[in-house]
Amino acid sequence: QKGTRSESSQAKKSQHAEEAIFYMNCRAAYLTVLKSSLENIKSKEQLLLVLQQAGRNPSQKTVNKYWTSQTTTLNFDDFCTILKKEKPATKTELLEAFGKIDTDNTGYILHDELYKILTTRGEKMTWDEVSTITKKADFNCSGKLDYNKFCDLYMTTSEQCCKTAREKLEVDSRLRQQQFGSQAETSSEGITLPVSKPSPRVSRKTDHKLAPTKGGSRTPSRPSSAQSCKASVSTTISNCASSNRNTKLIEPDTIKEWQCAQSKGCFYLEDDGEIISHKYKLHLPQRSTVCITIKPLNVHQVEGKSCHWLSVDTALYILKENETQENLQLVSFTEQQNKEMFGWKGELGSGIYWLLPFTTGCRLKKVKTQFTGEAKLVYRGEDGELALTKEFRAALLDIFETIDLDGNGLLSLEEYNFFELRTSGEKCDEEAWAVCKENFDMKKNELTRQGFMDLNLMEANDREGDPSDLWVTLLSLGYNKALEMTEACPFVIDIYAEKCKPRIKAIYLEAGSWQLNRAICKSVVNKGEAKVMDGCENIIIYTYKAGKRITSVIENKSENKVIIHVNNEQSKNCLSNRGLTVFAVEVAPKSMTVSQHVMPLNEQEEWLYNCVHSLL
Repeated sequence: QKGTRSESSQAKKSQHAEEAIFYMNCRAAYLTVLKSSLENIKSKEQLLLVLQQAGRNPSQKTVNKYWTSQTTTLNFDDFCTILKKEKPATKTELLEAFGKIDTDNTGYILHDELYKILTTRGEKMTWDEVSTITKKADFNCSGKLDYNKFCDLYMTTSEQCCKTAREKLEVDSRLRQQQFGSQAETSSEGITLPVSKPSPRVSRKTDHKLAPTKGGSRTPSRPSSAQSCKASVSTTISNCASSNRNTKLIEPDTIKEWQCAQSKGCFYLEDDGEIISHKYKLHLPQRSTVCITIKPLNVHQVEGKSCHWLSVDTALYILKENETQENLQLVSFTEQQNKEMFGWKGELGSGIYWLLPFTTGCRLKKVKTQFTGEAKLVYRGEDGELALTKEFRAALLDIFETIDLDGNGLLSLEEYNFFELRTSGEKCDEEAWAVCKENFDMKKNELTRQGFMDLNLMEANDREGDPSDLWVTLLSLGYNKALEMTEACPFVIDIYAEKCKPRIKAIYLEAGSWQLNRAICKSVVNKGEAKVMDGCENIIIYTYKAGKRITSVIENKSENKVIIHVNNEQSKNCLSNRGLTVFAVEVAPKSMTVSQHVMPLNEQEEWLYNCVHSLL
């Protein structure tokens, strides 16, 4: 047993060391371009530059994936998340790519062929750009490119970028002092790492009072016991099983006579733990009393399959649009509860509102499941023709119901494009949609269920029965290899208005924006209990309980960044979105950030929230 524990400890230390090197390289690259780890990337060009300093050579498509039309800034957390996703190309991968062109395996590619490929395919290069490559004597001779030498130089240059950035970080003592999170503190175990809750990639602007919830915080791993706490505040909330229903949503008796609008949507869990979802615009033509609800969508499931997502918590934040989309004001949020449904009832004036869905991530998170075998998606019938299996057809019907946002039993081009953006990162244009119309069943220019099935069957036929691409689609939609939806949560939003016809429309499919993070902070500050930290009046902890969810927010009124140690060791039957019992949060000067969201592990039992926030 001692030997096993020793091996486990060594493995953890090894992983810790690898992560330390990763974050050191991240900071080195970041500080080569920017003055501080707290400074944001402000342009697509800056993003490209820091990625190159980190030894990456991203395509324009890759850069556009992280810097969308809605993006205004990206922070250090975002940068680390991108680097985790975009691994540097290996020499083997590069040689394989060149090998697809050099079918005779000569080790060379003719310049004429290189010009033709690079100027006509993919992200087209100019003639002059290709000439810059072919004129390099290091890897060109007799009108041919020696791609082995080219790959060697590419790898050397990439490694040199990282090395130069690290050397600059080590030499410049001023930069060395700009330690991030708890890295300024060292312990007997080595560097304490910022294992961060991923930040959104999208629109983010600095607010003097409210910094972005995720962007302004880092979650280092368990702080060393050697770190001293100068001030602290403790919060305890005891909850019985029945207290989960103490904010019941009361619907008006006449609500059936009110006019209604409905839209479906979905939370999707990314590989790095980030959660993305649809975002909506609500239009009210006149002032009216409204009732707005959100709940997990109970789509049909194959018998015996689990419905994990039905236990996922959902919420909806209502923001009023004024002169510009950037100027959104929090109106309210769905804090009342009927079982799995959360809702809000009140009066709204005429105008445009944004509805921003939210889930804490306490129950929608990565899970490791052992499978007895991979589900079969397609098979060949007696006639030799490919067909979809019963299980795969059932999953596709669930997917169709989820992406059919307006619930009319058909997929419009807009609805289908949300599906395409999620599964392939690209949109289907009008011309391609017209081709679909010629080949698949449609009604009123919208794709039917049968048309959707046939489209997936065509994809299987294109690959001659190879299900690889079909699995890419399924995995991106939250399914595992047993065809269970474990990393997604479909939901449905209902809006009832007493005096007018409300209209709701999905606008984006993206990660939580800075507006959502700010709204969460404001809602907790407005509704929650405030406690000033003993011995430090500039640090205030706000705690708010809505139904079965507790959220705490840290406000830092001081002129300096602070690191807050968070300890949940005395809590019982609790689940934190941070995934750790003890962690630390860095809070920028004059800002607020979410400390954590907590829910009961087992709703049928009592649960005790006991959290101590301490200033390091």
